[in-house]
Amino acid sequence: MGVKLKVLSGEDVLAIFERFGFFVVSQKGDHVKLRRMMIEGAETLVVPLPRSIPRGTLKAIFNQACHYIPKSELHSHFYTSNK
Repeated sequence: MGVKLKVLSGEDVLAIFERFGFFVVSQKGDHVKLRRMMIEGAETLVVPLPRSIPRGTLKAIFNQACHYIPKSELHSHFYTSNK
């Protein structure tokens, strides 16, 4: 059938990014700022913490994270394959 975006919570997304070396630097309301330090400098992502992140928001988070993490490594965490 193809690939399908998974249903993920904010906590799920936090756990994914922690595997890639990001850590929580601050929280304001229901949004968490994540950061990891690299030789080139700091890389920052902001993630909302609802129980279920809307699909459009999840795609935006995925696209933003692809600036820092290779798409090939990140894809399986956000998408499922229906082969």
